[in-house]
Amino acid sequence: MRKAAIIGAGIGGIATAVRLAVKGYGVTVLEANPTFGGKMQEFWLGKYRFDAGPSLFTLPHLVDELFTLAGRTPSDYFRYSRLDPITHYFWPDGSHVKAWADADKFAGEAERQLGVPGQAVREALQKSARLYRGTAGTFLQKSLHRLDTYLSPDVLKALGCLSDLGLTTTMHQENTRQFSDSRFVQLLDRFATYNGSDPYQAPGTLNIIPHLEHNIGAFYPGGGMYSIAASLVKLAEELGVAFKYNEPVKQILTSGKRITGVETSHATYKADVVVSNMDVVPTYRRLLPHQKAPEQTLQQPRSSSALIFYWGIKKEFEQLHVHNIFFSQDYKAEFEHIFKYKTVSPDPTVYLNITSKADPQDAPAGGENWFVMVNVPHNQGQDWQQLTTDTRQAVLQKLSKMLGTNIESLIEQEQVLDPLLIESRTSSFGGALYGSSSNNRMAAFLRHPNFSSKLKGLYFCGGSVHPGGGIPLCLLSAKIVGELVPAVAPSPAKPHQPHA
Repeated sequence: MRKAAIIGAGIGGIATAVRLAVKGYGVTVLEANPTFGGKMQEFWLGKYRFDAGPSLFTLPHLVDELFTLAGRTPSDYFRYSRLDPITHYFWPDGSHVKAWADADKFAGEAERQLGVPGQAVREALQKSARLYRGTAGTFLQKSLHRLDTYLSPDVLKALGCLSDLGLTTTMHQENTRQFSDSRFVQLLDRFATYNGSDPYQAPGTLNIIPHLEHNIGAFYPGGGMYSIAASLVKLAEELGVAFKYNEPVKQILTSGKRITGVETSHATYKADVVVSNMDVVPTYRRLLPHQKAPEQTLQQPRSSSALIFYWGIKKEFEQLHVHNIFFSQDYKAEFEHIFKYKTVSPDPTVYLNITSKADPQDAPAGGENWFVMVNVPHNQGQDWQQLTTDTRQAVLQKLSKMLGTNIESLIEQEQVLDPLLIESRTSSFGGALYGSSSNNRMAAFLRHPNFSSKLKGLYFCGGSVHPGGGIPLCLLSAKIVGELVPAVAPSPAKPHQPHA
């Protein structure tokens, strides 16, 4: 049996393991931590359950597809429901908008609450859908580093969208061109943070992102985000995948111009295929020290990171939902703090995720589990202890004012996650959540490819390589790797059918 070794049990590594097992490989996943999931962990603080990392779930068919590929019924392992509303947005001037799952209802809400023409909202979402459908087949679902991608019929779809893609303008410029209301522009600009970027620098191309949430939908997995990883690990183990925990890989082994396996502190694993789900920077720096690294790729500007406060709150707030956003007064200044000054704005936008709104068992009766996140720069030696203290105070002040309640007095459990901890726990270089940022129009092409052009048998998946970070793109990276890795045995040739 041909063997595959996968470095890292993040969502991309788990999905790749499933795909290669279905393809006939004997798969071993090597994980430095005590369990699977990467950033997708869960923990309890007293009676409050928290998902530690990713909190938004879109494109659930990418998870279902893995079960179907293995001949299983997805709902036997994993269930989810569509959220409605998706997100509740709040602004400092007291205005607020519920982003309903139905696009027409959302457009009507924006018109009533903000005075934004509903028809303009519908047209923007239709444009986002059209651009996504025209480009996803080329830019998200295939390798951008292989010639055959550009010979695909999907390229013609992408070419047909070029004039509307916003390649030469920024997200913010495109959004201000469509809308005059600064609050709605801020709502649309926010989608740059879905891959850790700055809407004032990132290309208008990223305006395809709202389609995922507002046209297809945002979903909540039963049991929380962690259940995504847990259900896929169960599937992988049923397919014969072996998971080795507390076993960090020390080196990727090579012979000439091909890989031969991996070495850990416990053993040496021979492999015909090695897939790194580790951040591409430490993959080269630590695991391939004798190979020439692609320096230009590794030195691209990194994405933002996160500062997260996990609070057990002894009160329920009827006006809040699963996803809530409390915007800053000056969005441009906030992103300048992150990407220019490498610090945290004194007036940050606050994302508040409350899973107990969907799963009441995640908090005790009368309470809520608050996942409170602020976008921050990746670690570059900042004083995170001081930044955490200052940001905590700013967040409490903002939430208390906008909710009309002293929030600090309601906190009975607390834990904090900063970029230093993200880096140490997940090997994400600098604690950057999405690898490199997308703050230039060529960013998609500059990401590391899903395969090595120097070492045969070496592949890459996860958020630091093509097509990018976040659950859907990590799953797509696994799909690309699954298609690139050669089958264990060629399919039997079909008999030639002569023309009549």
